[in-house]
This record gives sequence, C-alpha cells and structure tokens, in this order.
Amino acid sequence: MGALHEGHLALVRAAKASCDFVVATIFVNPTQFGPNEDFEAYPRTFEADCQMLTREGVDVLFAPAREEMYPVGAETWVDVPGVGGRLDGASRPGHFRGVATVVTKLFHIVGPDRAFFGQKDGAQVAVIQAMVRDLNFDVEIVVCPTVRERDGLAMSSRNRNLSADERERAVVLSGALGRVERAVEAGLRDVEVLLGMLRDELRGVRVDYSEIVDPRSLEAVEDVRGGALVAVAAWVGGTRLIDNVVIEAEVGR
Repeated sequence: MGALHEGHLALVRAAKASCDFVVATIFVNPTQFGPNEDFEAYPRTFEADCQMLTREGVDVLFAPAREEMYPVGAETWVDVPGVGGRLDGASRPGHFRGVATVVTKLFHIVGPDRAFFGQKDGAQVAVIQAMVRDLNFDVEIVVCPTVRERDGLAMSSRNRNLSADERERAVVLSGALGRVERAVEAGLRDVEVLLGMLRDELRGVRVDYSEIVDPRSLEAVEDVRGGALVAVAAWVGGTRLIDNVVIEAEVGR
C-alpha cells in the first residue's frame, strides 16, 4: 500500500533475484479498512516510493486509481471465511475480505508466476495461501522474512505515525516475541506457559490479540512441536502494530 521501507524493498530484491520481470503494485485499498480505522491517515509517499522502486530496477509499477479497481456497480467479493475470520480477521471484521478481493484482482491484472509477501503480515500470508490453494491460482506464493530495525521493531509503514515516546514503547512487541522464541529454543513446549510469558511482556501497550496458532489455519495449537505462529497485535498510542515469529516444526513431527 505504499509508504515503502526496507521491508518492501527486500521483497523487490527477492523478486529480482529469481524472476526475469518484476511488477510492483501500490494501492491503498479502501475495502480492507473498517469505518473507524486509519484509511485517511495511512501514510502516502508516492513520489518517494517511485524513486525507490526505480533505484531497485522494478520493471513496471501498477498504481491504479480507486475507480479502476472498484468501478461503480462492482459487487463481487472474494472471502476466505474460516482462516480470514481469525487474528486480525476477528478484530477487524471484513478486513481480509478486502485483502482477498484486491489481491485476486491484482493477480488477474498482473498474471504473476510468483508473488512475494512479507512474513510480518503472518495472518495475511495464511489467508492468501488458502485463497490461492482453494481457487487454483497458478501462482507461487513466496514468503520473505520480516525485516526489522536495529532494536528489533518490525518495519512497518505505520511506524512513521509513532511519536518518539511511542517508538520507544513499540519495541515491547518484538521483545515479547523474542522471549517466547528463546524459551522454545531452550526446550519449553507448553503453550499455556508460553502464552503467559508472551502476555506478561506486553506492558505499556493496548493489546488487540496475543496468540499461538497454527501458521496455516490460524487456529490455536496445544503445543508448538508441530510448528506454530506466535502473533501479536497492539495499539501503541493511536497506531496499531502487528508482529510475529514462526516456530518451526520439530523434525519427525
């Protein structure tokens, strides 16, 4: 959706490394915002975005107007009601319907062989993967690692809306996830204990959700030995941030 940063550029570079022709899209999609969310406040830096994409060697930038993507009278939606109703989908009703619809449109318009998404939006990744699988899209979804600031904060276009004090407090998200990740590496497997640890760390922010779920279905798991997504969303001041870490399945599971 624009307001590009190094996380986005990492996707471009991954695409450039494995594809002959790279298309980037910029579209602040109104249908994935609720009526009281930050559509109007979402950062828009189109000229700077164009300069970044030119420097990275993107072949085509597709930046449609709202009327092109949603012409008058359009009434067809793409919905993934199971996985799309969990995590962000539970707290932001209709959000993933908007995401799935616009991504479907972009896939049809661009016709990619591969599409690159960031792991930071872990719930979105699960929704897109389910949609591609269920609707037999002939496209490979490539998930790239989350890119972080030096202090661990996941890069996000919304970070620029944080005040200096909020920016300091925001690192609690990555700090909480890191504590859980280290506990798993040390041998802890009990989800209730890990959840307690995660939630204890999320001080100074207003938590939307903090869960340990299956990375594909986004349903709660009983232990992490089969792999898990540890995901959080929280408000820091007036800015909602998300982050996650992936716990890999143990060998033999």
